[in-house]
Amino acid sequence: MHPQVRWVLGCQLLVTLGAGLVAGVVLGFNAAVSAMLGGGIAMASALAYAWRALRPSGRAVADAKKAFNAQVAGEGYKFAVTLLLFALVFKTYAQLAALPLFLTYVATIVVYWMALLRQQ
Repeated sequence: MHPQVRWVLGCQLLVTLGAGLVAGVVLGFNAAVSAMLGGGIAMASALAYAWRALRPSGRAVADAKKAFNAQVAGEGYKFAVTLLLFALVFKTYAQLAALPLFLTYVATIVVYWMALLRQQ
């Protein structure tokens, strides 16, 4: 796995665990689970993007059009995984606390933006 992808996923995991802990202490068990689910959705979508967009395919690295198409496909996978997991969580978890779920999801997405600013 690419080091940048590992860094993003690691930071997302730390944000998710921290938000889950804070939500659990402040709002209780269901809020903690909801926060962890929100972070998990963001992490799963990031992993789906990286798996599709960054997998090597021969000359794709040298071909700009193929590289662009791989990025677009990665975004499609990320979007589909996000929608599917949110639908699954809303359908199956009756005690869902929406605010911790969405706040943690957004906080973990911010890690993506931080990755753009991070220099090697």
